[in-house]
Amino acid sequence: MTAIPGLELASIPNWRRDSRGLRRIAVLMLAALSLLAPVLSYAQDAAPAKPSPESELIFEGQGSFGNYKIFAAGEGSHLFTGGVEYQRHSWGSFLGSRVFYVGEFLPVAILNEPAKLNYYGVPRSTNRQYVPGIGVLPIGFRLLWLDGHAVAPYIMAKGGMFGFTEKVLSPHGSYEDFILHSEIGVEVRMTDRTNLRLGMGDFHFSNSFIVPSNPGLDVMSYDAGICYRLHRPSR
Repeated sequence: MTAIPGLELASIPNWRRDSRGLRRIAVLMLAALSLLAPVLSYAQDAAPAKPSPESELIFEGQGSFGNYKIFAAGEGSHLFTGGVEYQRHSWGSFLGSRVFYVGEFLPVAILNEPAKLNYYGVPRSTNRQYVPGIGVLPIGFRLLWLDGHAVAPYIMAKGGMFGFTEKVLSPHGSYEDFILHSEIGVEVRMTDRTNLRLGMGDFHFSNSFIVPSNPGLDVMSYDAGICYRLHRPSR
Protein backbone atom coordinates (compact mmCIF):
# COMPACT_ATOMS: atom_id res chain seq x y z
CA MET A 1 0.00 0.00 0.00
CA THR A 2 1.48 3.28 -1.03
CA ALA A 3 1.50 5.94 1.66
CA ILE A 4 -0.23 9.21 0.85
CA PRO A 5 2.04 12.15 1.55
CA GLY A 6 0.80 14.33 4.42
CA LEU A 7 -1.58 11.69 5.76
CA GLU A 8 -0.65 9.49 8.70
CA LEU A 9 -2.46 6.24 9.38
CA ALA A 10 -2.63 7.10 13.04
CA SER A 11 -4.97 9.98 12.21
CA ILE A 12 -7.66 7.74 10.65
CA PRO A 13 -9.20 6.65 14.00
CA ASN A 14 -9.54 10.35 14.92
CA TRP A 15 -11.63 10.95 11.75
CA ARG A 16 -13.77 7.95 12.65
CA ARG A 17 -14.31 9.30 16.16
CA ASP A 18 -15.24 12.75 14.73
CA SER A 19 -17.77 11.26 12.30
CA ARG A 20 -19.39 9.24 15.07
CA GLY A 21 -19.66 12.43 17.15
CA LEU A 22 -21.33 14.27 14.28
CA ARG A 23 -23.82 11.46 13.84
CA ARG A 24 -24.69 11.62 17.56
CA ILE A 25 -25.26 15.39 17.33
CA ALA A 26 -27.50 14.96 14.28
CA VAL A 27 -29.55 12.26 16.07
CA LEU A 28 -29.95 14.49 19.14
CA MET A 29 -31.07 17.42 16.99
CA LEU A 30 -33.68 15.27 15.22
CA ALA A 31 -34.94 13.99 18.57
CA ALA A 32 -35.22 17.53 19.94
CA LEU A 33 -37.13 18.68 16.87
CA SER A 34 -39.50 15.72 17.15
CA LEU A 35 -40.21 16.66 20.76
CA LEU A 36 -40.69 20.34 19.99
CA ALA A 37 -42.92 19.80 16.96
CA PRO A 38 -46.16 19.36 18.95
CA VAL A 39 -45.34 22.45 21.04
CA LEU A 40 -44.67 24.56 17.95
CA SER A 41 -47.85 23.30 16.33
CA TYR A 42 -49.88 24.20 19.42
CA ALA A 43 -48.30 27.67 19.58
CA GLN A 44 -49.19 28.24 15.94
CA ASP A 45 -52.78 27.14 16.50
CA ALA A 46 -53.07 29.27 19.64
CA ALA A 47 -51.75 32.43 17.96
CA PRO A 48 -54.43 35.10 17.42
CA ALA A 49 -55.89 35.31 13.93
CA LYS A 50 -54.59 38.13 11.73
CA PRO A 51 -57.02 41.05 11.94
CA SER A 52 -59.08 41.80 8.86
CA PRO A 53 -58.07 44.91 6.88
CA GLU A 54 -59.79 48.14 7.87
CA SER A 55 -62.40 48.84 5.21
CA GLU A 56 -65.74 50.60 4.87
CA LEU A 57 -68.76 50.85 2.61
CA ILE A 58 -70.38 54.27 2.28
CA PHE A 59 -73.90 54.64 0.93
CA GLU A 60 -74.07 58.25 -0.21
CA GLY A 61 -75.84 60.89 -2.17
CA GLN A 62 -74.51 64.11 -3.68
CA GLY A 63 -76.03 67.28 -5.10
CA SER A 64 -74.84 70.64 -6.40
CA PHE A 65 -75.88 74.20 -5.60
CA GLY A 66 -74.08 76.22 -8.26
CA ASN A 67 -71.29 76.19 -10.78
CA TYR A 68 -68.33 78.42 -11.59
CA LYS A 69 -65.89 78.84 -14.46
CA ILE A 70 -62.33 77.97 -13.51
CA PHE A 71 -61.41 74.77 -15.33
CA ALA A 72 -64.59 74.57 -17.44
CA ALA A 73 -66.87 76.91 -19.42
CA GLY A 74 -70.22 75.15 -18.87
CA GLU A 75 -72.92 77.04 -16.98
CA GLY A 76 -76.47 76.76 -15.72
CA SER A 77 -76.30 73.00 -14.98
CA HIS A 78 -76.71 70.94 -11.81
CA LEU A 79 -75.54 67.42 -11.00
CA PHE A 80 -77.08 64.84 -8.66
CA THR A 81 -75.61 61.40 -7.94
CA GLY A 82 -76.17 58.43 -5.67
CA GLY A 83 -74.15 55.28 -5.13
CA VAL A 84 -71.79 53.29 -2.98
CA GLU A 85 -68.14 53.91 -2.14
CA TYR A 86 -65.51 51.44 -0.91
CA GLN A 87 -62.58 52.50 1.28
CA ARG A 88 -59.65 50.44 2.50
CA HIS A 89 -56.73 51.45 4.73
CA SER A 90 -53.99 50.45 2.29
CA TRP A 91 -51.27 53.12 2.36
CA GLY A 92 -50.19 53.72 5.95
CA SER A 93 -50.08 57.32 7.15
CA PHE A 94 -49.17 60.78 5.87
CA LEU A 95 -48.94 64.11 7.77
CA GLY A 96 -50.56 62.55 10.81
CA SER A 97 -53.48 61.12 8.83
CA ARG A 98 -54.40 57.59 7.80
CA VAL A 99 -54.39 57.07 4.03
CA PHE A 100 -57.24 55.06 2.46
CA TYR A 101 -57.77 53.76 -1.05
CA VAL A 102 -61.14 54.93 -2.44
CA GLY A 103 -63.29 53.53 -5.24
CA GLU A 104 -66.85 54.53 -6.09
CA PHE A 105 -69.76 53.31 -8.22
CA LEU A 106 -72.59 55.71 -9.11
CA PRO A 107 -75.58 53.82 -10.58
CA VAL A 108 -77.54 57.09 -10.36
CA ALA A 109 -76.20 60.21 -12.08
CA ILE A 110 -78.64 62.89 -13.26
CA LEU A 111 -77.59 66.09 -15.01
CA ASN A 112 -80.08 68.97 -14.98
CA GLU A 113 -79.04 71.23 -17.87
CA PRO A 114 -80.59 73.83 -20.24
CA ALA A 115 -82.59 72.16 -22.99
CA LYS A 116 -80.84 74.19 -25.70
CA LEU A 117 -77.12 74.89 -25.72
CA ASN A 118 -74.83 76.23 -28.40
CA TYR A 119 -71.51 74.76 -29.55
CA TYR A 120 -69.68 76.36 -26.60
CA GLY A 121 -72.19 75.29 -23.96
CA VAL A 122 -73.93 78.66 -23.58
CA PRO A 123 -77.70 78.33 -22.80
CA ARG A 124 -80.09 79.37 -25.57
CA SER A 125 -83.34 78.63 -23.73
CA THR A 126 -84.84 78.83 -20.25
CA ASN A 127 -86.28 75.34 -20.66
CA ARG A 128 -84.45 72.56 -18.90
CA GLN A 129 -83.96 68.81 -19.29
CA TYR A 130 -82.73 65.87 -17.21
CA VAL A 131 -80.11 63.53 -18.67
CA PRO A 132 -79.52 60.25 -16.80
CA GLY A 133 -76.19 58.49 -16.69
CA ILE A 134 -73.88 56.25 -14.72
CA GLY A 135 -70.46 56.84 -13.17
CA VAL A 136 -67.44 54.80 -12.11
CA LEU A 137 -64.55 56.27 -10.10
CA PRO A 138 -62.03 53.46 -9.51
CA ILE A 139 -59.02 55.61 -8.49
CA GLY A 140 -58.93 57.73 -5.36
CA PHE A 141 -57.56 58.35 -1.88
CA ARG A 142 -58.69 59.80 1.42
CA LEU A 143 -56.66 61.32 4.28
CA LEU A 144 -58.44 60.83 7.62
CA TRP A 145 -57.35 62.52 10.85
CA LEU A 146 -58.42 61.67 14.43
CA ASP A 147 -59.81 58.29 13.39
CA GLY A 148 -61.77 56.77 16.27
CA HIS A 149 -62.77 60.15 17.75
CA ALA A 150 -66.33 61.48 17.83
CA VAL A 151 -65.56 63.84 14.92
CA ALA A 152 -62.85 63.01 12.35
CA PRO A 153 -61.96 65.45 9.50
CA TYR A 154 -60.90 64.19 6.08
CA ILE A 155 -59.71 65.25 2.63
CA MET A 156 -60.54 63.11 -0.41
CA ALA A 157 -59.96 63.03 -4.16
CA LYS A 158 -61.07 60.49 -6.77
CA GLY A 159 -61.34 60.15 -10.52
CA GLY A 160 -63.18 58.15 -13.16
CA MET A 161 -65.73 58.48 -15.98
CA PHE A 162 -69.39 59.29 -16.65
CA GLY A 163 -71.54 57.78 -19.36
CA PHE A 164 -74.76 59.62 -20.30
CA THR A 165 -77.67 58.59 -22.48
CA GLU A 166 -77.11 61.59 -24.78
CA LYS A 167 -74.49 64.23 -25.47
CA VAL A 168 -74.27 66.69 -22.58
CA LEU A 169 -73.21 70.33 -22.09
CA SER A 170 -73.27 70.88 -25.87
CA PRO A 171 -75.08 69.33 -28.86
CA HIS A 172 -71.58 68.70 -30.24
CA GLY A 173 -70.23 67.30 -26.96
CA SER A 174 -69.80 63.65 -25.98
CA TYR A 175 -71.63 60.82 -24.25
CA GLU A 176 -68.59 60.03 -22.06
CA ASP A 177 -66.81 62.46 -19.74
CA PHE A 178 -63.88 62.23 -17.35
CA ILE A 179 -64.43 63.01 -13.65
CA LEU A 180 -62.31 64.63 -10.96
CA HIS A 181 -64.02 64.95 -7.60
CA SER A 182 -62.33 66.63 -4.61
CA GLU A 183 -63.92 66.98 -1.18
CA ILE A 184 -63.36 67.98 2.45
CA GLY A 185 -65.60 67.03 5.36
CA VAL A 186 -66.03 65.23 8.66
CA GLU A 187 -67.14 61.82 9.88
CA VAL A 188 -69.35 61.80 12.96
CA ARG A 189 -69.41 58.61 15.02
CA MET A 190 -72.86 57.08 15.48
CA THR A 191 -72.17 53.51 16.70
CA ASP A 192 -69.14 51.19 16.88
CA ARG A 193 -69.57 50.29 13.22
CA THR A 194 -71.43 53.22 11.64
CA ASN A 195 -70.55 56.86 11.01
CA LEU A 196 -72.32 59.81 9.42
CA ARG A 197 -70.28 61.54 6.71
CA LEU A 198 -70.83 65.17 5.68
CA GLY A 199 -68.73 66.90 3.04
CA MET A 200 -68.44 69.69 0.48
CA GLY A 201 -66.22 70.02 -2.56
CA ASP A 202 -65.78 70.46 -6.29
CA PHE A 203 -67.12 68.07 -8.94
CA HIS A 204 -65.50 68.58 -12.34
CA PHE A 205 -66.21 66.63 -15.51
CA SER A 206 -65.34 67.15 -19.15
CA ASN A 207 -64.47 65.08 -22.24
CA SER A 208 -60.81 66.28 -22.36
CA PHE A 209 -61.30 67.23 -26.03
CA ILE A 210 -61.92 63.73 -27.31
CA VAL A 211 -64.29 65.75 -29.52
CA PRO A 212 -63.73 69.40 -30.56
CA SER A 213 -66.56 70.76 -28.38
CA ASN A 214 -65.64 70.49 -24.67
CA PRO A 215 -67.43 73.04 -22.44
CA GLY A 216 -66.95 70.95 -19.28
CA LEU A 217 -68.61 71.71 -15.95
CA ASP A 218 -67.47 72.63 -12.42
CA VAL A 219 -70.13 72.44 -9.72
CA MET A 220 -69.99 73.14 -6.00
CA SER A 221 -71.19 69.91 -4.40
CA TYR A 222 -72.49 68.73 -1.06
CA ASP A 223 -72.30 65.11 0.06
CA ALA A 224 -73.88 63.01 2.81
CA GLY A 225 -73.56 59.31 3.51
CA ILE A 226 -73.71 56.49 6.03
CA CYS A 227 -70.39 54.68 6.59
CA TYR A 228 -70.48 51.02 7.60
CA ARG A 229 -67.27 49.35 8.81
CA LEU A 230 -66.67 45.92 7.31
CA HIS A 231 -63.98 45.13 9.90
CA ARG A 232 -64.62 44.71 13.59
CA PRO A 233 -63.47 47.72 15.65
CA SER A 234 -60.45 47.12 17.87
CA ARG A 235 -61.08 46.79 21.59
